[in-house]
Amino acid sequence: MAVISPPGTGKRTTRGSAPPTRAASRRQWAGWGFVSPFLIVFALVFLAPIGYSVYLSLYRSQLIGGTRFVGLDNYQQAFGDHEFWSGLGRVGLFLLVQVPVMLGIALLVALALDSGRLYGRNFFRISIFLPYAVPAVVASLMWGFMYGKRFGLVASVNEHLHTSFPDPLAPGWVLASIGNIVTWEFVGYNMLIFYAALRVIPGSLYEAAEIDGAGQWRIVAAIKLPAIRGALVIATVFSIIGSFQLFNEPSILKSLAPNAITTYFTPNYYTYSLSFAGQQHNYAATVAIVMGLVTMIVAYAVQLRGMRKEV
Repeated sequence: MAVISPPGTGKRTTRGSAPPTRAASRRQWAGWGFVSPFLIVFALVFLAPIGYSVYLSLYRSQLIGGTRFVGLDNYQQAFGDHEFWSGLGRVGLFLLVQVPVMLGIALLVALALDSGRLYGRNFFRISIFLPYAVPAVVASLMWGFMYGKRFGLVASVNEHLHTSFPDPLAPGWVLASIGNIVTWEFVGYNMLIFYAALRVIPGSLYEAAEIDGAGQWRIVAAIKLPAIRGALVIATVFSIIGSFQLFNEPSILKSLAPNAITTYFTPNYYTYSLSFAGQQHNYAATVAIVMGLVTMIVAYAVQLRGMRKEV
């Protein structure tokens, strides 16, 4: 309720309120001082590169005329670029097949570890997580040499067993081979997310389910899976982002399978080829911006859908 101040002041004050003191003002600025290091680093390593990429995407470098402003012409070119859409469709197929397989395996392993019926649980947990510690470049080289039909594991199996396994680095198989590498790398990472979420489920829920006569499969379906839905959504979003960012595996395997992996095999690899091999920095920035928007939209839609189910 407002009260009128004494005559002559010309101000209105609110009952019970007091003007901010100097100490409160100092505390407010102290808060900004604590978060300012993060804001500075965030602006330098995140906002500034994005802003510079957007700036580059609005220009075009030509042999005659130099660099000139072209507005949205680069974006129009990207939306009509067959090679860009080919790479985007390839990672889309990769996402639809590899991500459910990887998350399904990780979930089964996490449930097995959480059941308490697996002998040597700690050993299996560390063993499954260990491939995540292997750098992606090393993993790609290792699997690439195993895939070689003239050398490595596939060649040795064909030679000693007199079989004829298909070439994993052939054009029709290389995407599945890359999916196997990524699955081997990240099953342990996603397993750890699911396992950590399972370990915080209250034990009273299991006791109540056992009293009601629920079996293990019923406990999994009615208690465990709903309880870790948030972890499932997080792992799915991370996997979607990783699929759209697919770069290391095809770039390493290209020297082993030059006929199967093109310079536009994935959008990220296409961006790299445009920038460093084709010297088309402006158009490469445009493709990167478009891919960032696509990734953001798909990841947000999946997250929104997953959280809506949780309500």
